[in-house]
Amino acid sequence: MSEHPIQGLMKTAMESIKDMVDVNTIVGDAVETPDGTIIIPISRVSFGFAAGGGNCEPENIEESKAAISFGGGSGAGVSVKPVGFLVCSAVHGVRFMPVEGNVIYDRLIDLVPKVLTKIQEMLENTKSDSMDDMDELAETAETQGK
Repeated sequence: MSEHPIQGLMKTAMESIKDMVDVNTIVGDAVETPDGTIIIPISRVSFGFAAGGGNCEPENIEESKAAISFGGGSGAGVSVKPVGFLVCSAVHGVRFMPVEGNVIYDRLIDLVPKVLTKIQEMLENTKSDSMDDMDELAETAETQGK
């Protein structure tokens, strides 16, 4: 059975979309800075597709013997929107830096491990300081007792 003309329209449009959108469109090429930090752009890709057509009735017998009288069209649209950058560095680790500035919750989530580390360090320092104070008190008590 021969292919209907609408199939050809759809196939052409889908192949065009496939050629336009690949993985490098969503996750861009990595860029390395002089200090060794690697920056990878991340994008959101949206696309739409439409196709339609219709057959016309032949006016006479000669036209009916000819090819299918068909009229149709197809179209597609692609939208690429930058979302942010994936930043990988030895100093700060891996972070996602969004393009939009109103992402307070994401920043807070990124900061939680750092805050917990700082609190843990402060508690350890306080504990070691109090142990030093206890040692000093013990030494003072020994010297006063002699």
